[in-house]
Amino acid sequence: MSDRMIDLVDSKPKMVPELRFPEFDKDGEWEEKPLISIADKNVRWSFTGGPFGSNLKASDYMSNGIRILQLQNIGDGEFLDEYKIYTSLEKADELLSCNIYAGDIILSKMGDPVGRACIIPDQLERCVMASDGIRLVVNEIKYSKYFIYSLLNSKQIREAIEKKSTGSTRKRIGLNELKEVQLPLPRNLPEQQKIASCLSSLDELITANREKLEALQAHKKGLMQNLFPQEGQTVPNYRFPEFEDDGEWEEEKLEKIATFLSGGTPSKSEETYWNGTIPWISASSMHKLEIWDSELKITEHAIKAGTRLVEEGTILILVRGSMLFNKVPICVTMKPVSFNQDVKALILKEHYNKQFILYNLLAHENNIPIDKTGIGAGKIGSEELKGLTLFIPKSEKEQQKIAACLTEVDKLITAQTEKIDRLLHHKKGCNYSGTSLVIRVRFSNTF
Repeated sequence: MSDRMIDLVDSKPKMVPELRFPEFDKDGEWEEKPLISIADKNVRWSFTGGPFGSNLKASDYMSNGIRILQLQNIGDGEFLDEYKIYTSLEKADELLSCNIYAGDIILSKMGDPVGRACIIPDQLERCVMASDGIRLVVNEIKYSKYFIYSLLNSKQIREAIEKKSTGSTRKRIGLNELKEVQLPLPRNLPEQQKIASCLSSLDELITANREKLEALQAHKKGLMQNLFPQEGQTVPNYRFPEFEDDGEWEEEKLEKIATFLSGGTPSKSEETYWNGTIPWISASSMHKLEIWDSELKITEHAIKAGTRLVEEGTILILVRGSMLFNKVPICVTMKPVSFNQDVKALILKEHYNKQFILYNLLAHENNIPIDKTGIGAGKIGSEELKGLTLFIPKSEKEQQKIAACLTEVDKLITAQTEKIDRLLHHKKGCNYSGTSLVIRVRFSNTF
């Protein structure tokens, strides 16, 4: 039976939740209202989109200033803080209608999924939306902001937004289409608030688990600082007992440790090259240490035509892009992948442990020289990358021991991350899914 069920018992279809808190059983049917009616009309630009692309270009990006929020920051019901770029105060003032503030809701114009929403964290007092963001300021006198935020991320509203979207491979929705999406709402604020309170308890549990994850990540950072020699040192602060008499580590240039491969982009006009099963890695795929997949994929035809494919366990480094304003994205492939021209692959020579070199690079990523001038994005030159020096223990067993130690910590981090993902999935299920937490509504029509 469809999620949007028609009540066949009554002669007139009703819009009421399947499960309802007892104190609201006699409050009558819910009502449908367009999204635009939720916006606070007393706040200027309470429902507005980001600027045209020509009004906020890569040349406007800076390493500090007013934060720019892009699609990468709009998570599926959560704000993603890792990707950070900025612009000047003057540019933010110029784009005042595209500014967004702490506590506002931001939605995505593009997938995946289109229309996903999150709340701007309190620590971000003022930001500028990029072109694919939409600001929503809820009228909190009439509506619960958290209820509206949860509703926007529900399956039913996502389906409604997708139906109004355009595009075959990547969905996009305009401001005019989005504002007409119909929302099912309790007629009184207390019922919205009760539902929001119930759902927010899950957020508190998620927050607690995220704090545990942050503690594990801090532990890993501390280990990396002590298991690899710091500046001016030839041995680490901490060494496993069996290797204490093995002498100093040897300094090696990266070009001696590995060969470098550049990626490329298959022709977009050749349909047989795209929508395959082979992940094609670009900057947007390099937000996590391990690369399992990507949004864009290519086919075997593209590989046969000359697009590079690297094996599982290959180290990838982003060498060009705005992400380099913050740090150097360094990842490892967990399956065979292809990659674009902004990425370089390191093919390690014999006698070097892949995981050890990966962690060694991560421990010294601040030493990688980045050119941040000229085009509003960072760039790492090939010669500078090849000339990067790392200290390597003479014993392969010591490399393996360090790699194994950090890999175990990463397993704990992965397990904790997966636990958070399960909680987030459960939260999505609770948002209008018909579970015990509330609430799938019987709709009188389709969206």
